[in-house]
Amino acid sequence: MPDFTIRKIAVLTEEIFHEGGPAPVMPRRRAAAMALVRNPFAGCYADELQGAMEDLKPLGLMLTDRLIAALGGDISAIDGYGKGAIVGTDGEIEHGALWHVPGGYAMRERLGDAKAIVPSAMKVGAYGSRLDVPLGHVNAAYVRSHFDAMEVGMNEGPRPDEILFCLAMACGPRVHARMGGLAVADVKGEDGLR
Repeated sequence: MPDFTIRKIAVLTEEIFHEGGPAPVMPRRRAAAMALVRNPFAGCYADELQGAMEDLKPLGLMLTDRLIAALGGDISAIDGYGKGAIVGTDGEIEHGALWHVPGGYAMRERLGDAKAIVPSAMKVGAYGSRLDVPLGHVNAAYVRSHFDAMEVGMNEGPRPDEILFCLAMACGPRVHARMGGLAVADVKGEDGLR
C-alpha cells in the first residue's frame, strides 16, 4: 500500500465582483483545495499504479468536504468543478493521473452524483510551479458560461518527490458570460453533455 503522506493542505477562495463591466447581483465564487503529498513512486518506475487510486480516495473526500465548506456548505449553489495535479520532477505524468478517480468521483459523490466529466489538467513541474485547473458545469459539458480555469499552486512545492493534488469548485457562471451555447436553464443532466 503506497504512502501518500500529506505535508501541507491549503484552501483558496475567490469572489469575483466584476470583469470590467457592471457588477453582478451576486459575485461569482471559486475555491480550490490543494494537498502536497509524498509521491511513493518518485525516482523509480512502477508497472502497476491503478491500485494506488484506492489509497487516495480519503484525500479526495477530505478536499471535497473542505471545498464545500469554503463555498458556504450549500451544494445546490455549486455548479462548476475541475481537478488537477502537479507532479514533482522525480515523478512522471502518470502519477498525476492517479487523481482522476479519487478526485473526480469524490466531488461527484458529494454533489449528488453530478453527471458531467470533471475537467482535468496535470503536468510535471518544478518547485513553485503553477497550474491552470479547468472548470466546467457539473451536469452538462456543453454549458459554455461555465468554461473557466483557476490558477493554483503552493509556494513551497511540489518538491521533486511530491505531488500537488487539487480540486476546484465554482458557484455561478463567468461574470458577464455571453458566448451563447447551452443555457443552464436548458440542462437536462442526463448524459453529462447536455
